[in-house]
Amino acid sequence: MFAYYLKLGVRNLRRNPVLTALMVLTLAVGVAASMSSLTLLHAMSGDPIPQKSDRLFVPLLDNAPLHQPNPSKDPPTQLTYRDAMALHASGRSAHSTAILGVGGAVSSGKADARPELTDGLAVNTDFFSMFDVPFRSGGAWAREDDTRGGNVAVISSKLADRVFGNADPVGRTLRFENRDFRITGVIGKWAPLPKFYRLIGGDTLAAEDIFLPFNTAIASEMDPNGSVECNVNGEIKPGYQGLMDSECVWVQFWVELAKPGDRAAYAQYLDNYVNEQKKLGRFERPLNNRLYDVMQWLAQREVVSDDSRLQTWLAFGFLLVCLVNVVGLLLAKFTARSGEIGVRRALGAPRIEVFKQYLTESGVVGAVGGALGIALTLGVLWLMSRQSDDIKAVAHMDWVMFATAVGLSLVASLLAGLLPTWRACQVRPAVQLKSQ
Repeated sequence: MFAYYLKLGVRNLRRNPVLTALMVLTLAVGVAASMSSLTLLHAMSGDPIPQKSDRLFVPLLDNAPLHQPNPSKDPPTQLTYRDAMALHASGRSAHSTAILGVGGAVSSGKADARPELTDGLAVNTDFFSMFDVPFRSGGAWAREDDTRGGNVAVISSKLADRVFGNADPVGRTLRFENRDFRITGVIGKWAPLPKFYRLIGGDTLAAEDIFLPFNTAIASEMDPNGSVECNVNGEIKPGYQGLMDSECVWVQFWVELAKPGDRAAYAQYLDNYVNEQKKLGRFERPLNNRLYDVMQWLAQREVVSDDSRLQTWLAFGFLLVCLVNVVGLLLAKFTARSGEIGVRRALGAPRIEVFKQYLTESGVVGAVGGALGIALTLGVLWLMSRQSDDIKAVAHMDWVMFATAVGLSLVASLLAGLLPTWRACQVRPAVQLKSQ
């Protein structure tokens, strides 16, 4: 009988076409509004590296002065140069990397090549294995280059295609900030969302194009392309060396532990390290270290703001308003067919069969409205992606959101059809037959 009711539902779409069109359009607009907001929220709040997000951590140390106006209960969100280097050299983690934003002009070095500005990172070679960075060709630089600060680089596939065309750039030279770097690898398709590894300073959506050894950037005195916070007592010595020796925080730092259970041991190491530094006159405030895993770090940095969540709830509130309107339209449509329902009941059809028929018809309306709603959602996301490359990175619907949109449309239409269907089942055959 379900197939028969489904056929009736499709056929009845053509009855009262204006009313049907209003129901379909109302449901479609509600689905599009809610799914557009939900898709963006889903892209920004998901786990960007689920295979190891419980083993990657951001350690933070509170080196803020003891006496300061409006003190924060949280430690600074970056480390000093000396602390980052000490943690990296400690060997207490399976892997670790410092991260420093850099930027400048890059070209292939040819006389006729025009330089272009690009964004990059100075990192340790562990960066690529820690964050599961895939390579299209080549690979990360050697640990010896990492230690001595070699003139080597890893570049993105986009930069490789722009500068070298179809040729494989591995082993070739790229000029960056008036220095020649030998390319060791080209990164493949890699764009974690959100960009959890660099949430401070720089673009939190767009990927970097060039990666250099951290020690190379320091030896070259490259200006930090990001946040530098100097909430310190006393004066800072002039020059780059003064920044390195200061209590200014300007280096982001990540560690990878062998297993999640090693977190407590590493946290204890951080406490011991700070206590040792206190004996040297540093770290005036009481112990206030932090060790955030990936998802905790995203929450701490409020990657998904309260405004974004509120916007999503408002979108679903709009969907609810649309459903109320669909309920009214279905009531009008089913009430107009009371005579048909009375005849069917008089011929022996039980109420449960009438309920199944009209609820199936509501589902057909929901399927059509959902299909149109998904189309509208894709259109809205496409228009949003046209605004910038950053928004384009998150304004797309994956299979999870597609399935959610289909399920939401069907559930919404069935819920909207419950009251009209129940009212249709209450039609008294005798009354309808007498009125005909």
